[in-house]
Amino acid sequence: MTEKALRLGTRRSKLAMAQSGRVAEAVSQVTGRPVELVEITTYGDVSREHLAQIGGTGVFVTALRDALLRGDVDFAVHSLKDLPTTQPEDLALAAVPLREDPRDVIVARDALKFTDLPRGARIGTGSPRRMAQLNAYARGHGLDIETVPIRGNVDTRIGYVRKGDLDAVVLAAAGLHRIGRIDEVTDFLSVDTVLPAPGQGALAIECAADNADLVAMLGELDDPFTRVAVTAERSLLAALEAGCSAPVGALADLLADGQTVKEMRLRGVVGTTDGSRTVQLSTTGPVPDTHDRAVALGRELAAEMLAQGAAGLMGERAH
Repeated sequence: MTEKALRLGTRRSKLAMAQSGRVAEAVSQVTGRPVELVEITTYGDVSREHLAQIGGTGVFVTALRDALLRGDVDFAVHSLKDLPTTQPEDLALAAVPLREDPRDVIVARDALKFTDLPRGARIGTGSPRRMAQLNAYARGHGLDIETVPIRGNVDTRIGYVRKGDLDAVVLAAAGLHRIGRIDEVTDFLSVDTVLPAPGQGALAIECAADNADLVAMLGELDDPFTRVAVTAERSLLAALEAGCSAPVGALADLLADGQTVKEMRLRGVVGTTDGSRTVQLSTTGPVPDTHDRAVALGRELAAEMLAQGAAGLMGERAH
């Protein structure tokens, strides 16, 4: 008798289906059980408002979590950057698999690089974080750009460039990798130019906290380095009391000496969306060997950023 299929809750978007499909295969391998995808529509998928207006935090997550708590699905896959920073007690973040490329990328007309865009170039993004950093970079390097708020899936966004409505759009490298469209990228933005969203490029696999067997099985997909990095990044975000639609960028990367990982560097930035003011700081220390140490690293950097005026740059602080 074949074992009952595990039900994986996923958003319906092409990207969500692609990343959930990959996770389903991996879970099938470690559990020896078939996995079926259960498509769930979230508020973020049906609302046409800008993410910053509908609250950003949790709009893609709540419906999936409700399905988990009702027992309609056994586990769910989220883009980690969409998860609110407070973890519900009845749900376990069972695995954070190895992270994809965390960088942001440009898809521009005529295969242009960001720094080669013409004066007055119109760049589309729905993210205040991207706007703040692109505008700050432009101000510092004598570029003349206009950031234009947009929404929609990858096809819609790239379509604005193809139709000539925009000169370029900014997207996440990880998403384009996962749907097989990375060859459309015209420029990879260095993390020195634009720090990604906390947790960008990483996935979160969540299930009911009281299902110890499933938590343990899914835990085999966990990548410990990715987990401590995103824990530090999200701790920074939480300590700034900012939601995932706030103009906060953060990246924890591992500094290696040859094959040996020596230290972790955490960088954070917050800025006004016009790029006129930013607070950007970094800290380097031993790689955190516990969840609490990763959290502490994020909190320490956030405290330094707040001391330098970060709170005043975020507009409405999310509570």
